Amino acid sequence: MATTMKLSDALVEAAKPYAAAMQRSVPKQIEYWARIGRAAEENPDLSIGFIVDTLVGIEEDRAGMGSEYKFG
Repeated sequence: MATTMKLSDALVEAAKPYAAAMQRSVPKQIEYWARIGRAAEENPDLSIGFIVDTLVGIEEDRAGMGSEYKFG
């Protein structure tokens, strides 16, 4: 469900170069930041890099690109 929100001009302007570099829309870039921020707050002992890698891994698995990990 989409919801209209008022965001500060500063946040929108800060998101523009990141959105362009990652080929995302500005709203999708802010959504991405929110998703990472939420995960970081819920898991304060994890690094941002680990969180991003985990989110990428989840999406790769959803896209059928995952493979079973074999220990040893």
